Amino acid sequence: MSIAFNKKALHDYFIEEKYEAGLVLEGWEVKSIRAGRAQIKEAYVLVKKGEIWLLGMHVTPLATASTHIHPDPTRTRKLLLRVHEIMKLIGKVERAGYTLVPLDLHYSRGRIKVEIGLAKGKKQHDKREDEKEKDWVREKQRLMREKVRAA
Repeated sequence: MSIAFNKKALHDYFIEEKYEAGLVLEGWEVKSIRAGRAQIKEAYVLVKKGEIWLLGMHVTPLATASTHIHPDPTRTRKLLLRVHEIMKLIGKVERAGYTLVPLDLHYSRGRIKVEIGLAKGKKQHDKREDEKEKDWVREKQRLMREKVRAA
């Protein structure tokens, strides 16, 4: 079940591969995410010292959060992946010019996971081509519905 989806990433990048990663979260963050108060629209993934970090994910703290904790809504969160996956991602990002982008925040067996994509940036003409393709698919569906209604 999806919590937050990053439509902007699909618009701006070609997604080559997808990986599911765990997140290191604090208790108040889990409660807020379960309440649906998270967004990953402006988030990005960074590789630092052999570890993968999620920056810019906004988790709005609940008003009922504990009084002794001062929540930081956009703190840097560590992503949990297997060592061989991390090494593969580091190699692709550093050598091949790929970018890591968060695509989806979701539940997997009761745990909160983030799906990250290994992506290449789109040029403006690629974005226009995708828009034309989506418009054509939408137009085809509309025409088919009208044809079925007429019959």
